[in-house]
Amino acid sequence: MNVMEIKERGLEFEQLESLPHDVLEFMYEQKLFKLFTANELGGQNLDLVEGIKVFQQIAALDGNVGWLVTIGTGGNAFIPAFSQEMCEKIFTPKNAVIAGSGYPTGVAVKVEDGYVVTGQWKYCSGSDYATTFTMNCLIEQDGVKTEKIISCCLDRQDVEVLNDWRAMGLKATASHTIRVNNVWVPQEATFQIGKIRNSYGNAVHTFPFTTFAEASFLSVCLGITENFLEEAFILIKQRNHDAHRAERMGALQFLLMQQQKHFKQFEKQFYTTLSVYWQKHQRDESLTEEELTQFTQMSKEIAAACIEIANKLIRNLGMDAITETAPINRIWRNLYTAAQHGFLTP
Repeated sequence: MNVMEIKERGLEFEQLESLPHDVLEFMYEQKLFKLFTANELGGQNLDLVEGIKVFQQIAALDGNVGWLVTIGTGGNAFIPAFSQEMCEKIFTPKNAVIAGSGYPTGVAVKVEDGYVVTGQWKYCSGSDYATTFTMNCLIEQDGVKTEKIISCCLDRQDVEVLNDWRAMGLKATASHTIRVNNVWVPQEATFQIGKIRNSYGNAVHTFPFTTFAEASFLSVCLGITENFLEEAFILIKQRNHDAHRAERMGALQFLLMQQQKHFKQFEKQFYTTLSVYWQKHQRDESLTEEELTQFTQMSKEIAAACIEIANKLIRNLGMDAITETAPINRIWRNLYTAAQHGFLTP
């Protein structure tokens, strides 16, 4: 298959509620889950801005695939945190993908040489094909639950997937709940973000994690909005032959041009800011708390602007806007779902 096929198969993905095998194989071949993984581990080793642009490009073809590439690649952030041996075991396979959750909704009981983990974690995108799962737990020691958090990783066979993802959009992301019951996790399978234990890391892995996540999810929203504007253009063009509605069509074309212009302004603002931050990071200059806060605010504002762009057009797009199988409706629902992530909501 080629990359443009992804765009044509969006309805198929949604109806299957997962990605077909041939699409996953294509993603493995193109190393789309390994954008920030070292070449030695079979990855592309892209720089931050290059990788974020790929997230947007894929999301502009299909929101589900863009989201899954972003989430799967996000697992690359953990690469430096493992011993060399564990890192190679987890990340070298061609089909290596991490899914998981950052919420500490599990308990890890301290035992000799590791922990016994029990818990449930929601919204683990990619859970139907992930090879490794990561989760955060509160540590229990000597029968007392502490406020200390430990990050753990488990092989697929030790994790139960509950198949409970029922959102209105991004239906093919398999963002299910996972469950673990009294599974032993060896000490070497625990990790701490920011701790460097091997030489496979690059500058992306030391970039502030929250800012990395905000940029990642916002790029998906930008890609889906780009897709929405393209589909709106097609629908408006199809109606242009109706002479009786010429005045209305002219107003609608003007509205579309306005929203396209706004979109380009927000896109430029995002990449200009991200590039400045990335260049500063590459010079080993720390980003200030004020800069990090400004980026958070900008990400939330642009995500809200993407929603507003879509909403200003959707009321004018007729019955396609409310027909679930219509591309414009599916794209709109995917955008709303993506923008609902905690990093992007007010």
